[in-house]
Amino acid sequence: QWPRWLFACVVFVGVPRLVAMDNPKIAALQARMDNNRYVRHWQTPLMSTCSTKPGYCCFAMWCPYCASFELRKQALHGDMRRYICCNGACPCSGRMGEKSAPACCLCMEVTFCFAQSVASTRFMIQDELRLETTKCDNCIIGTMIALQYIACVCHIVACITGSEELAQIANILDCLADIVWCTVCACMQTQHKVEMDARDKSPGALPPPMPAAVPPGVQMIQVGHPGAPPPPGYGYAPPPPGYAPPPPGYGAPPPPPGYGPPPPGYGAPPPGYAAPPAGYPPAPGYAPPPPGYGPPAGYAPPAHPPMQK
Repeated sequence: QWPRWLFACVVFVGVPRLVAMDNPKIAALQARMDNNRYVRHWQTPLMSTCSTKPGYCCFAMWCPYCASFELRKQALHGDMRRYICCNGACPCSGRMGEKSAPACCLCMEVTFCFAQSVASTRFMIQDELRLETTKCDNCIIGTMIALQYIACVCHIVACITGSEELAQIANILDCLADIVWCTVCACMQTQHKVEMDARDKSPGALPPPMPAAVPPGVQMIQVGHPGAPPPPGYGYAPPPPGYAPPPPGYGAPPPPPGYGPPPPGYGAPPPGYAAPPAGYPPAPGYAPPPPGYGPPAGYAPPAHPPMQK
């Protein structure tokens, strides 16, 4: 069980230092707590996932790695070219050969970093759909992490003191933490599945991306793509406040006094004018050139010196 303890220690020990350094990844985590930006709610809360989709909940409990692989691929809309390890949240992201073998890298992620793979998929869904986690869901997830911590601390104290009673308590807490971990993780993945199924059924209901809040690894519509809005500043600048259009005829000089339209027939040829013939005859005494007129055979054009620039 040490990988989960190590993951929890890294999160809770490293987060204060990252916050102090204004890390953009931690800023993104804090942004997900903003009720003004993440205003939508999950299709089903964690407490109702077992009854909403019981078959997939069992699948996520007994085959969690397969479920995590499938959900990440669905979160990427089936385009594995957009895959980045842990969605860009870890130092190794983008350095694991994702471009050449994304499916293999995803298999390694869900196998060796299962907890991070589930969290990365959850953050991707929240950022794309602007989903806010309810207080009840936060309490369930927090309880799961707290039990892992308590079991870890009890194991450390039992190793230091050598107490058999404390070791037994640590084993009981560890077993309880594992049960809660498997249950909550399966419910979380079922919640992701329900949300993405609803997203795929109604693709037009997606909210527009928030400015300066695009999560790492998630690609939005590029400028110039059909249906994409024009870039900021495209076209002419808007008129200033209070601007009124010019009156009709503005910009053209007024006609001189007494000027009127031209009389009827103006520009037409005078009466009796005959059109010229189709071809002019040759001058008197002009004879066509004899046959073979031109330069002699083998004539080469004179060579000219190259022009100097």
